[in-house]
Amino acid sequence: MTSTKLWPQLFRFPRRASLSFWLMVAGILITLFFVVIAVLAPTLEQWNWIQDPTPTSILDNNPHSPPSSEHWFGTDKLGYDVFARTLYGARAALQVVVAATLFSVVFGVILGLLSGYLGGWVDRFLLFLMDSIYAIPGLLIAVTLSFSIGEAARGVPSAAAALGVAYVPKYYRVVRNHTVSIKTELFMEAARALGASPWRIISRYLFGNVIQSVPVLFSLNAADSVLTLGALGFLGLGLPAEIPEWGYDLKVALEGFTGEVWWTTLFPGLAMALLSVGLSLASEGLSEYFNPQQRQDAVKP
Repeated sequence: MTSTKLWPQLFRFPRRASLSFWLMVAGILITLFFVVIAVLAPTLEQWNWIQDPTPTSILDNNPHSPPSSEHWFGTDKLGYDVFARTLYGARAALQVVVAATLFSVVFGVILGLLSGYLGGWVDRFLLFLMDSIYAIPGLLIAVTLSFSIGEAARGVPSAAAALGVAYVPKYYRVVRNHTVSIKTELFMEAARALGASPWRIISRYLFGNVIQSVPVLFSLNAADSVLTLGALGFLGLGLPAEIPEWGYDLKVALEGFTGEVWWTTLFPGLAMALLSVGLSLASEGLSEYFNPQQRQDAVKP
């Protein structure tokens, strides 16, 4: 399929879509909902539609106030508006998730291409390194790196790096195995025979063939990183306390949790779960959507 025919197919709504397609649409809509919230949160605060989630002055709010017309999600034990902190928590979560997944994609794809194409001792060394990282649970890696960074250096970049390191081997393994399988194809041999440099072969011929499997991993890792970031915040190893974050809010809520005060845990936890589900659903249809043959079958009348 030529590029001129490919783009209309990408944006064409199928008449007989599969279940994975509808799951992808639902996941994308949920994710876009949180993106809109994250983008509009500062504007809503400027318009005084929501309160400052981290005020420096003394709060006039009563602690543990139930949901009302004044505080839609109630207040926590410190008097912070839960609705404002939940909205700003989406902003912090998406910033870390996007940075972490981009970090892992860039390093994983580059190392996978180099390892699969060059082979030899480079391939053996990177395989050993990535297998060693892959054998360790991702949460344990994130906790260890966050603890090593220290509280003074914590922020969105450090949290993203701590999360991204655990996902690099996943991209590396997929890209490396795909590179090994196609580097002996006839078009690759023809490119080498014509004198193409290794850099040109990797960037022009290999990259376009191996990148098709990355979007699925991207969305799956993004969903997992939302929960991992929440776990770090719950353990007190995530973002600084002055940055609203769902995991930290759950930690504070559970410290003073009673059966009557349910709103301080429900809304941050529900937002975290909903964003993770949205990203997971989006990944369900990406494999079919980015596969040319499956996409053609899906859009047939």
